[in-house]
Amino acid sequence: MSFLSEQGTLALASRLKALSDRSYDLVDQIYREHGIGLQARWFPVLRLLQQRGPMAVGDIAREVGLTHSAVSQLANKLTREGFLARQKGGDRRQRVLALTPRAEEELRRARPLWQAMRASVERRIMDTGVDLLSALSQYEASLDERPLPADVTRRVRALETAELRVMPFAPELREHFYRLNAEWLAKYFKIEPIDHAVLSEPEKHILAPGGSILFALVGDEVVGTCALMPDGPGVYELTKMAVTGGHQGLGIGRKLMEAAIAEFHRLGGSELFLESQRRLQPALKLYESVGFEMQPGVKPGSHYQRADVYMIYRGAPQAARP
Repeated sequence: MSFLSEQGTLALASRLKALSDRSYDLVDQIYREHGIGLQARWFPVLRLLQQRGPMAVGDIAREVGLTHSAVSQLANKLTREGFLARQKGGDRRQRVLALTPRAEEELRRARPLWQAMRASVERRIMDTGVDLLSALSQYEASLDERPLPADVTRRVRALETAELRVMPFAPELREHFYRLNAEWLAKYFKIEPIDHAVLSEPEKHILAPGGSILFALVGDEVVGTCALMPDGPGVYELTKMAVTGGHQGLGIGRKLMEAAIAEFHRLGGSELFLESQRRLQPALKLYESVGFEMQPGVKPGSHYQRADVYMIYRGAPQAARP
């Protein structure tokens, strides 16, 4: 999984840009291999003029969703290279862009390639089981109907005013223990047998032996969880910690950690440890900041295939102590 894919919707624009650049390069390769002197980035403007006839820069920009400046710069390039010509419009003061014979010929030669490319791309989209083009259209419409800046501001204010609570296990919260952890594991790893057993029967594996499960709620929404699972007399594993993607980076993980450590002391524990993975650097920094120390190797007899980090709680860091 690439770094951008790990960031989820926060990196949507970057992923779309990377996909766009990759697609442009692939189409340019196809054009070169078939001796056609076009570039993929020119397609919207050239195709629009082919279908609609001569148009002004401003009209082209509105139709293809580009800025006036971007279309003007592209038009200058295509004019220099002999694909576009400037003509007088209906209004003598207006100049319009028109295809040259060279452009018409290259577009004619490219038509069979477009048909093949459309079939190939549509098949790939169909294989995903998602109506991608429809979804993109709906997303674009939502940006017009509900501007993103205003929506983000509203949500930030709602988070700032909502009360963050950490609660112990309750039967009505049980399903969220599995949901939150399954979401996290599916994003970074996979659900191992030990995960499935503990998440499916938390009362049996965590609560009955004397452990504890905590939940973080913002308002009435359950957004995070973690557990203290007994691993011997006075020994507890800090485990199954997860915060849902939409609420990460807001300090909820730290609140859960602090509550779990307080619960460990309340239970009279003598040792608290956790296992993790080196790729999860933000999480490891959080663990260190609340008093966990990295051990030289993995935990002997670890139950997790993914674990390559073993940390033991040594108390709050010196700087944090009163």
